[in-house]
Amino acid sequence: MKRQMTSFQRKVYEIVRKIPEGRTMTYKQVAKLVGHPRSYRAVGNVLNKNPDPRIIPCHRVIRLGGGIGGYKYGIKRKIALLKKEGIIIKNGKIASRSTK
Repeated sequence: MKRQMTSFQRKVYEIVRKIPEGRTMTYKQVAKLVGHPRSYRAVGNVLNKNPDPRIIPCHRVIRLGGGIGGYKYGIKRKIALLKKEGIIIKNGKIASRSTK
């Protein structure tokens, strides 16, 4: 039996789905866009249950201050996906975007 998504979950997925390749947003930015600016941890919990990371690119959501943050499939995979999109990572933090 499938569980229905809450409106909060739906909004999080809609916002994250729109993050373009090579760009990132913080958990806090997503929470603010959802209308719950202090719910950044809840955003992380929703993304940890992402049903399809190919459609909802949750690897593009990072911690405030440029930290990588968590990823359901492991930090190494998240870093690899970000690098593949041109994101430069130094010392475990987003340094900048490359100009592809």
